[in-house]
Amino acid sequence: MRLGVLDIGSNTGHLLVVDAHGGAAPLPAYSYKEPLRLAEHLVEHGPDEGAVSEAGVQALTAFTAQAVTVAEDKGCQDMLAFATSAVRDSANADAVLDHVHEQTGVRIAVLSGEDEARLTFLAVRRWFGWSAGRLAVFDIGGGSLEIAGGPDEAPDVAWSLPLGAARLARTHFGSGAPDDEAIRELRRRIRAEIARDAGHLLRAGAPDRAAATSKTFRSLARICGAAASSEGPLVPRALPLASLREWIPKLVAMSHDELAALPGVSPSRAHQVLPGALVAEACMDIFDLGELEICPWALREGVILERLDQLSVLG
Repeated sequence: MRLGVLDIGSNTGHLLVVDAHGGAAPLPAYSYKEPLRLAEHLVEHGPDEGAVSEAGVQALTAFTAQAVTVAEDKGCQDMLAFATSAVRDSANADAVLDHVHEQTGVRIAVLSGEDEARLTFLAVRRWFGWSAGRLAVFDIGGGSLEIAGGPDEAPDVAWSLPLGAARLARTHFGSGAPDDEAIRELRRRIRAEIARDAGHLLRAGAPDRAAATSKTFRSLARICGAAASSEGPLVPRALPLASLREWIPKLVAMSHDELAALPGVSPSRAHQVLPGALVAEACMDIFDLGELEICPWALREGVILERLDQLSVLG
């Protein structure tokens, strides 16, 4: 069947059209995305603090309407629509989603942080297979960091932290380039947040394989020398801790334009590279991981795979 998967993330709205059936890997057929940057469309002061701004609501509604048109043009039989941290954590989430539904007919489901971690874990497990043994999975999104681990298709532990790259860029780097003290404070906060619940994962011992997904990790791996996306998804890619540590002081010293010129970094996300790197370094350090393998499948694929599993049971 042909599915449209509408992913409303903290950075980007992305419609992925896939051809999918049970027992086969979802095959991407078309991609349509826009940089909505909802994490940066949150009202910071006043009575509406924490709400998605009117501009953000209008951008989301317009994107969703266009995504419906694209999905119809591409022959999608069904659309799975979901939103993650930026909508989940907003003060007016219900009103935003009701407005989008009224204007477009699309009811966007909001994934909990735990579900986001769980579905991403499912995708990584299916990509690497059972030979990967006990998996640890990390995903830095725009609004949150997801961590999950376990030996099966469903993780034993899965949780979410408010450590997304866009969120940290907005709250800590909003007034321009941070000084050494600001970076030290951000680094301390990130590590305290991760370490607080690290025992959930560490209790089971070292994972047999540790993997990372999504744009921030892919960009960091590319900066550290991994193969370009043009070489295809089957090329092994990794993010080594030693290389990342060498790069972080360089990232601190770079201007926005210099960051945007790095391989794998888009101008719209350049300001998120440094906070993302600090979160990635903290994950690897706290969980004693020398490197993270980059998995090309992430949350969208997890949503598709779970839907196919459900249809298989019903069928």
